[in-house]
Formats: sequence, structure tokens, C-alpha cells
Amino acid sequence: MSKILELYGMSTCSDQEVAWMSVSSSQFCPYLNRQCEKTRKSNPEITIGTCSVEYGRERKQLMICPYRLLERNQVFLDCIHLLTLHEPGNELHIVPEVGIPGGSVDYFLVSAVDGQAKDFLGVELQTLDTTGTVGLNGNGF
Repeated sequence: MSKILELYGMSTCSDQEVAWMSVSSSQFCPYLNRQCEKTRKSNPEITIGTCSVEYGRERKQLMICPYRLLERNQVFLDCIHLLTLHEPGNELHIVPEVGIPGGSVDYFLVSAVDGQAKDFLGVELQTLDTTGTVGLNGNGF
């Protein structure tokens, strides 16, 4: 059995009063800073809004929305060391959804000097599914 832990970026476990009707009708994702992009297959005008869940007998906390990984841009900060040509003072750019032959890359992190790329890396965001059919080997958070 699953339990929703976060809906549209709001904790469902908080003691704080939340106007859930307003939260769900706005369909606002704080991680994208716009409307949630996870839509219902049966009704694409309505978004799902579920960011993380508690799952299984072990009550594992799992992120199920890849956009949840964008909080504070931490995922990109954690990748800086992979830019081997990056130096302090270089500009850092996050370039979303870049088309490449055969598909697209979610983001590129680019280290640049005077607008010229010195190094870059592709960042793909992956979380578990939302159907409840996940196989678990570790912690979700």
C-alpha cells in the first residue's frame, strides 16, 4: 500500500493547515515554478501532482516525480565536479531539454567563459514509477 507524502510540493504529513482544494486546483509545481507536467492519461487537463510516496511494508520514502530532484538546483551543484575543465569563476548554465539524434537530454550543465562553452555534461532525471509496481533495492531518498 502507498501513501502520498508530497502533493504539488506540499507535505501531506505536516501539522500545518493546508488549503488542499486551492493547492490541487492551481496544479502548481514549485520545482518547475509552473504547472505540474505529470498529467493523467485519462484526463490530460488534470495533473497528478504527486512528488513522493511512502511505499510497501518497509514504508520506504520514494520520489516518483523527476522534477522533485530540481529542488534548489542541488542535482546540478552535485554534478559540478564532473566538469573536468570547469574552473572557479566560470559561468554555469543549465540548459533544459536539448534535442539530440534519437531523443533528447533532460538538461545540460555547461561551464563557460565569456559565453563560450569550456565543458558540459548531460543530466538525465530518473525516478521510480507511479503505478505501484516498483521493485525496491534501496532507499528512495
